Amino acid sequence: MNENVFSKADAIAKDESNTLRSYRNKFNYPTRNGKPVLYFSGNSLGLQPKGVNDALQEQAFIWAEKGADGYFSDWVDFHQRFLTYFEPIIGGQSHEFMLMNALTVNLHLLMVSFYQPTQERYKIIIEGGAFPSDQYAVQSQIAFHGLDSNEALVTLKPNTDEDCLNTSDIIESIESHGESIALILLGGVNYYTGQKYDMAAIAEHGRKVGAYVGFDLAHAAGNVKLRMHDWNVDFAAWCNYKYLNCGPGSPSGIFVHEKHHKWEGPRFTGWWSNRLDTRFQMNSKIDPIQNAAGWGISNSSIFSMAPMKNALQIYQNVGMDQFIDMSHMLTGYLASLINKELPQITIMTPDDSNQRGCQLSLVAPKGKVIWETLIEKHVVCDWREPSVFRIAPTPLYNTFTEIYELVQILKKILR
Repeated sequence: MNENVFSKADAIAKDESNTLRSYRNKFNYPTRNGKPVLYFSGNSLGLQPKGVNDALQEQAFIWAEKGADGYFSDWVDFHQRFLTYFEPIIGGQSHEFMLMNALTVNLHLLMVSFYQPTQERYKIIIEGGAFPSDQYAVQSQIAFHGLDSNEALVTLKPNTDEDCLNTSDIIESIESHGESIALILLGGVNYYTGQKYDMAAIAEHGRKVGAYVGFDLAHAAGNVKLRMHDWNVDFAAWCNYKYLNCGPGSPSGIFVHEKHHKWEGPRFTGWWSNRLDTRFQMNSKIDPIQNAAGWGISNSSIFSMAPMKNALQIYQNVGMDQFIDMSHMLTGYLASLINKELPQITIMTPDDSNQRGCQLSLVAPKGKVIWETLIEKHVVCDWREPSVFRIAPTPLYNTFTEIYELVQILKKILR
């Protein structure tokens, strides 16, 4: 291989031919102690799009000028102006989406409907390395129904000496537990390993055994190709503050497949579950919305939603296909540099670009010390116990030159 492939000049040349390079200028880029940082933490919190201050001030102005009149003129259907943006991101139709609450709250609300254990069908399948909040939520749902997690919870674990799950093993587990499965709830992309699961195959085999299938898309939304409707997934939930750059505390999104919209089973409801045209008749009997909004409970958090338009318009302009193409190039470039220049570091994330998104999960001797040193050198990434530091080159604002500089810093640390 030509030695110039991994030169700074080559990284600069790649940036000059990057079709998304202008989008970096649409974000506010952080500094630390007055110095620019290398920001590789979009998988934890995306950067702030420019214009967010104006968006917040606009809503503050409406509040100041209109008071309660702003409720009907601007806010009663505020969430609806964002739903079509999610059609290409989540892979569904706008009536299958709702914006509300926070992610784990929404998983609980969805499990009220989609986890109804019986004596014969009571198990939940999750990945053993699921995000802790998901594990807590699932365990508490099982306990709420008076069941024992030791019997009702099936955790998928990689084979010995492997870090990631094999799709064939997931399917085998689904088939072996068969009609005892009430719910399959996996992350679309595992937060720790960075592995993207074959959601289409999991949904297909879950349906075959009669289980509901849902996904936590926290690390998948705005990162990998999703087709929730076409894959016939029952439900999903995601946060909007990672790759989607909608800001800390931005409301979570949910997907409920349209086949469930005339839902007559259990669910928790509130005023916002009621159809808008009858909501203010103040009836004691609910007139439920017959789409995903029927799982809503309370009115929108206006100031938390206000920044979403700025961020989602960027995604609309870029398109998921172009985002993913550049993601493969950036993350592939980082993987190639690590494999060639940093033999002390092991990449836990799958080699196949179709089995990952932006994130690479890295393991090295004294990994936490390496991460702490990176922080001192103005690199923003994160550490996850017990042994991984995560780097996520994000196509909307990261560059090949930044990746090259990161690897040079790592080489000096490891020396």
